[in-house]
Amino acid sequence: MPKTARDVPPPLELMCLNALWSKGEGSVKDVRAVVAATRPLAYTTIMTVLERLVRKGKLSRRKSGRAFLYAPQASLEATRRAAVRELVNGFFHGSEDELRHFLSAAEQNDSPAAALPSMGISSGIDTTLL
Repeated sequence: MPKTARDVPPPLELMCLNALWSKGEGSVKDVRAVVAATRPLAYTTIMTVLERLVRKGKLSRRKSGRAFLYAPQASLEATRRAAVRELVNGFFHGSEDELRHFLSAAEQNDSPAAALPSMGISSGIDTTLL
């Protein structure tokens, strides 16, 4: 079975996309400057990630002088929708109602673990991770 690109990018790709969503368009140097605020990565690492995003169809690339400029093809809104859909499918059996119930219970009790028993999930998990 051939691999397909996930709609939800992994963390480093998401950091690069966030940089470009905020700028609209940018070079590797521009993206690296934004990403470096939280993760100091090599220029070549950012370049590799941007090229991967181009291959996946998440970015477009055009030549400008000696550099390439990258621009998002996937919108922030579409990526958010895909991430929420993946969350609902993976943790709430595809039920948006279960997610709403979980969030409202967590808000009332100020603890996400408080909603677990009502969802049929054992509350014997380490709640420090929640």
